[in-house]
Amino acid sequence: MLRHLVSIVAISVALIGCGPGEPKTAGAPAGFRQLSEAQYRNIVADVFGPDIQIAGAFAPIPRTDGLMAVGSGRVAVTPSAFERYEKLARFVAAQVVNADNRPMLVPCAPAQGAVDEACARAFYAKTGRLLYRRPLTDAERDHLVALTSQVAKAGTFDDGLAAGVSAMLVAPDFLLIGDVIETDKSGAQRMTDYSKASRLSFFLWNAGPDDALLTAAEKGELASHAGLTKQAERMLQSPRVEAGVRALFSDMLMLEGAATLQKDPVIYPAFGMAASFDASEQTLRTIVDLMLTRDGNYRDLFTTRQTFLTRTLGVIYEVPVQKSLGWVPYTFPENDPHVGIQSYASLLALNSHPGRSSVTLRGKAVRELLLCQKVPDPPANVDFTLVSDSANPDFKTARQRVSAHSSDPSCAGCHKLMDPIGLSLENFDGAGQFRTVENGVTIDPSGELDGVAFQNPIQLGKALHDNTSATQCVVSRAFAYAAGRAPARDERQYVDYLHKRFADNGYRLKELLKDIATSDGLYAVGPGSPATRPQAAADAAKERS
Repeated sequence: MLRHLVSIVAISVALIGCGPGEPKTAGAPAGFRQLSEAQYRNIVADVFGPDIQIAGAFAPIPRTDGLMAVGSGRVAVTPSAFERYEKLARFVAAQVVNADNRPMLVPCAPAQGAVDEACARAFYAKTGRLLYRRPLTDAERDHLVALTSQVAKAGTFDDGLAAGVSAMLVAPDFLLIGDVIETDKSGAQRMTDYSKASRLSFFLWNAGPDDALLTAAEKGELASHAGLTKQAERMLQSPRVEAGVRALFSDMLMLEGAATLQKDPVIYPAFGMAASFDASEQTLRTIVDLMLTRDGNYRDLFTTRQTFLTRTLGVIYEVPVQKSLGWVPYTFPENDPHVGIQSYASLLALNSHPGRSSVTLRGKAVRELLLCQKVPDPPANVDFTLVSDSANPDFKTARQRVSAHSSDPSCAGCHKLMDPIGLSLENFDGAGQFRTVENGVTIDPSGELDGVAFQNPIQLGKALHDNTSATQCVVSRAFAYAAGRAPARDERQYVDYLHKRFADNGYRLKELLKDIATSDGLYAVGPGSPATRPQAAADAAKERS
């Protein structure tokens, strides 16, 4: 089975027609990506309904080049991971054919003990098209029908259908997002329209293609720039684009860490798991509101005062929230230090230690997550005793401790990149709660970012707002998230083109998503790409039977 998971390696290609002024790109070698947990859940909900329960642990996806979306193309499905997929598939399949769901999902009800092969064929044709993101081949349908009949002989027709559903849910064509190519009449390689549909839908909706997108692929409409643009615009107008934007920024800002974040309950009694999840959700709600609801300027994420709070977060921010449950809109008043997402509890708490804040971690997060500037790892023999000793009577503030620590020549270079940023966030403790003193000494929140000096967190937000690296970063990350790979060195001109378009459009995220989704660069094929369609799903199914 695992050898077939590897054999599905697929390919990306250029569109026939590109957008005006877009530089040509050579593309990259083929690859495949493993479905994320959210993508798996979204597809199952779309195909079988939102009431289908999914219980089970998913293997973690490594983060590569700043994104799990990139790491998903380098992950291997281990035997233990495949066993979990099999158990999960059987659990889902049993729900599909149970008495509550079967009438809505299965197109027929044969007599007791009968096997309706026509019904099974119709069911698999409809279901498989959505699960595999393309029509099933005749061989695939024939095998699933045969499997259904074989299992039904020892049980019931529904048992056979459940076996077929389970087989599809562990097939490589479902678990892996493969970029399949074909050769056109001129001999040039191009991505199939079905593969383009998958790339587009996972980028914009974090889910598989819907019927309309698959129909457009079936008609060959995605081969033209006009056809692809029509679908991209339709999808960007759908409420489902919120799921795509949430997935993009959750990945970019590493918000998945909220699920395992722990703080010392003695030092930070107000920051438990509820606060951690709410803090992450606050950041996403703010992004969705500014970028989608108000169609605002991306740079304003670093200076906005408009956000959303729960009563749990109200305790963290020291704001009275009257509503006992749920979210309420809130605007931080003028001169309040909570300005922009970099001042929210999510990024502050995630980039701190369990019992104290961290100048270095926060500075590193701003550099790497918001500006896409890699900070070198510290030497293996660095002694962090001084900087971590917040009770040291000689160095009472974090500024004093990191200044003494970074005087070491082996540390000074990297600390100059991080500390001047992190120091401006020291007015927030390890849980993101505002403070003015540390160990009885007034905190100095002044700092510097790429030559721009500032005196407080509010001015840090303005410095980020005006820093070109911030907008270049989201462009680069959005492309990497969509393509499953970081931009290559020879794609610098293409990324610069996207950034210029982003600026010309007022740094509006929906326009950036549209430009990427309809660009040649997202579908450009690299050298050495095979022009064959993988039959891994059918082969693997035959092995299992």
